[in-house]
Amino acid sequence: MAAAGLSRGPLFLRCRSWRGLASGTDGESRLARLLREKFPRASAIKVVDISGGCGDMYEIHVESEEFREKRPVQQHRMVTQALSEEIKHMHGLRIFTSAPKG
Repeated sequence: MAAAGLSRGPLFLRCRSWRGLASGTDGESRLARLLREKFPRASAIKVVDISGGCGDMYEIHVESEEFREKRPVQQHRMVTQALSEEIKHMHGLRIFTSAPKG
């Protein structure tokens, strides 16, 4: 049974402004640019706004030689440090990191 005042309906994030999901948001471009600056040896960087386009939640994939020989928690810490100012304004962040194969 649900607690008083709580709905069992879907969870929706409240966005300050909605954007279309077309070719990418300004936030995605900004974060990707910052990551490219912080990880110049990255072979792949992908940033996706998963909050419906409002910029409150992102999924980030970074494949970089800088991550070689580092544990996942160290890799993720490197990404969060690179985006420390931007993270202050986010609701959530999913981080996926790896070193290039080979």
